[in-house]
Amino acid sequence: MRRNERAGRPRKGRTLSADWEAVYTATFGDLVRYLYRKVWDPERAQELAQETFVRVLAQERRGEGGRVENPRALVFTVAANLARDEARTVIRRKKHLALLKSDTEAAGAATPDPNEEMQRDEERQRAQEALRRLSDRDREVLLLWDAGLSYEEIAAQTGLAQGAIGTTLSRARRRLVAAYESMEGRHAAR
Repeated sequence: MRRNERAGRPRKGRTLSADWEAVYTATFGDLVRYLYRKVWDPERAQELAQETFVRVLAQERRGEGGRVENPRALVFTVAANLARDEARTVIRRKKHLALLKSDTEAAGAATPDPNEEMQRDEERQRAQEALRRLSDRDREVLLLWDAGLSYEEIAAQTGLAQGAIGTTLSRARRRLVAAYESMEGRHAAR
């Protein structure tokens, strides 16, 4: 068998450490939602989710990392790293504002009521800004929880003690609400 014919399968005699098809099916939607809240671009979130699985499976084929005890946590770890790389790239190229502007224009063209769309855009921007105001840890814990990860998986991803996750989530939620409300107050004063 030629090398190209084996590219999509594990090496002969090697089995995958997890049922990756089941992991993909169970995780993909949550992963896209998590990545969307990291990059704020639905198409890019889909691409990063696909890239996450490509990298995890390539790692499996190479036999790196040994037996995967928690495939979902591994997938979210790789996704978080990809999202960080993405953010650095966007900042480095200074395209963030252009991306937000094009998303807003594209969304406005499809909506018949411009007042409702403008209000939704303002609320979305305030929510994004409120998330940005949180510490990296608070934002990460909130986004992982929103993506459907368990406290155990969040602890593995962030390095926090599992017992601290509930407290961290509660405080992060309060800080998010406070940040959002403080921006709403400034918005109403305009």
